[in-house]
Amino acid sequence: MNFKSISTVVLSSAMIFGFCQCKQQTQNSDNTQQAPVAVSGLKIAYIDVDSLLANYAFYQDLAEEMTRKEENYRLALTEENNKLQKEYAEHQRKLANNVYSSVERAQSEENRFQKRNQALMEKSDKYSQELMAESNANSQKISETIDNYVKEYNKTHGYNLIISKASLLFADDALNITAEILEGLNTAYNQSSK
Repeated sequence: MNFKSISTVVLSSAMIFGFCQCKQQTQNSDNTQQAPVAVSGLKIAYIDVDSLLANYAFYQDLAEEMTRKEENYRLALTEENNKLQKEYAEHQRKLANNVYSSVERAQSEENRFQKRNQALMEKSDKYSQELMAESNANSQKISETIDNYVKEYNKTHGYNLIISKASLLFADDALNITAEILEGLNTAYNQSSK
């Protein structure tokens, strides 16, 4: 399961509005603090969602958990499929050597394998649906967590508009608040997971 769909969900919900004041841009040789730039009286900032997700501990933990589940499901299905294939090969050998006592007995075995194969395909579909549902729920959790944090952040920082960089052709780096948002999100997540 590709966890990139979370990025798409987050991007679609990344536009968040708020109000407050503008700061001056100051630079330090080691550490650049960037202040919002006023554009036509608006205070605007952006978040690089890809960078945010790549470094957000909550996202990473959920992605690792999903990867483990996907690998466990794949392993279980592979083992079951290999067992079924081995048994079916034995069934084919018996057919070739006329081991079955009757045509009906051979057909009964063939039907049994078809049912087991169908059950395996249904199990695979079920696993896929479970993973998709969990991925969607995780996307929603991450989106809500980021949205809620950005709203709280903006109460003290006062932007008129905070947008996702993904939809921009150009943005001044002074408008980038990704690092601040990431630091706050990771701090909140680390405190909640203790």
